[in-house]
Amino acid sequence: MNGASREALAAARERLDALTDNTSVDVAKLAGELAAVTALLDREVSLRRVLTDPAQAGEAKAALAERLLSGQVGGEAVDLVSGMVRSRWSYSRDLVDSLEELANTADLTAAQKGGTLDGVEDELFRFGRIVSSSTELRAALTDKSATASAKSELLRSLLGGKADPATERLIVRLVTQPRGRSLEAGLESLSKLAAARRDRMVAVVTSAVPLSDQQKQRLGAVLAKLYGRQMHLNLDVDPTVLGGISVRVGDEVVNGTVAARLDEASRRLAG
Repeated sequence: MNGASREALAAARERLDALTDNTSVDVAKLAGELAAVTALLDREVSLRRVLTDPAQAGEAKAALAERLLSGQVGGEAVDLVSGMVRSRWSYSRDLVDSLEELANTADLTAAQKGGTLDGVEDELFRFGRIVSSSTELRAALTDKSATASAKSELLRSLLGGKADPATERLIVRLVTQPRGRSLEAGLESLSKLAAARRDRMVAVVTSAVPLSDQQKQRLGAVLAKLYGRQMHLNLDVDPTVLGGISVRVGDEVVNGTVAARLDEASRRLAG
């Protein structure tokens, strides 16, 4: 996002934090309402443009949002959206992207308040691994001809009663409202957002065998010192790495596996 949108999103995050700090606010309900507004503005392009038109006064745009949303969503959601449309946005789509982030953040905050945020992080990662290992499941979840209700029903049969309610809500929204993203990119974005709730980065660690608790603690400490932030480890086991570990933090990959070293040796011999 460009400067104006970044500032508007930062202000909206602060307002959301203030709302979710209030114990009387149903945070999970707020998340669902923000998601509903996201879907509305994603669908109604002309409305989105009106609400982000820099030529229109902020108060006039806020009043329009209040008229449209009052009675459809709760007062907290109305106030939050009204505040957002008062701000300046570089592009109209930035407003929708930001609303979606706030909806997801609210669900993650609900998990954090319930003491299940760590579990949600792990469940998002594990679900991503399940999808990547099953071409049939991925095809069913990304099938453009399948209805949203059919996809929701499939996900609830897979996750219902087995995953945290916040995990289920986040994944159902991602699958039924992908907004042009791949499923893998959406899951990775959710994982990063979950880690950010505790000011942590995410490291995807692949090893040939499961790491011991001591190894996990030692690796986490090394990465935290290297990156200057606490690190959440998403652990994956892949026997094809042959030994050692591969660590990915964002776009950086540290590959210390035997397979990687063999590949490098083969390339050098071929050269």
